[in-house]
Amino acid sequence: MEGENKKRILLPRYQQVAVEIAERIADKRYQVGEKIHARSTLASNFNVSPETARKAINVLVDLGIMEVRHGSGAYVLSREKAQVYFEKYQDVQTVQEIKNEIQASVEKQKQELDNVSVLLNQLLAQTKRVHNVAPFVPYELTLTEEAVHLESTVNDLNIWHETGATIVAIQQKNELLLSPGPYAKICAGDTLFFVGNELVLQRMQHLFYPDK
Repeated sequence: MEGENKKRILLPRYQQVAVEIAERIADKRYQVGEKIHARSTLASNFNVSPETARKAINVLVDLGIMEVRHGSGAYVLSREKAQVYFEKYQDVQTVQEIKNEIQASVEKQKQELDNVSVLLNQLLAQTKRVHNVAPFVPYELTLTEEAVHLESTVNDLNIWHETGATIVAIQQKNELLLSPGPYAKICAGDTLFFVGNELVLQRMQHLFYPDK
């Protein structure tokens, strides 16, 4: 599983090797003071080119985990810094896994749009009662045949300018239209979901039912 998780982190190969070397230093498989041969030890152990192995060592040198002694080679310098670097990588891995899970959830929701629409309708129905304490919970207004301005678009009515309402969804028969654009047509039987304060609600009611 560990190897599979690491493959999910889209780091350059030399950075992956640097993390794995740091893990071995932290686990005392490489000892402080031990010389690490990029060409023979790393290239063969990690199945990478000598150039990739050298890049990995350069990362660890920059972090103070290893040091290069001129004319002699690269040596392990600090187990503590190796541990910190490896743990930091583990944190990044966890964040990436969470992002992957969120992305997978989003993809699944796209495939189950009908089910999501039903759940959203239930949520909107349940939250109508809390407008006083949560002013950004959408109000809803159902348009009957008695409403005026039917067959007009959101843009035609200039709704935000006229009422201050921001329409966040329109329920049209069995379809829930989220974030409707300015050219969405408003018809009899539609339910408008919008955010605003009590005054905005009154203006919306007056816009479509001016005689009430």
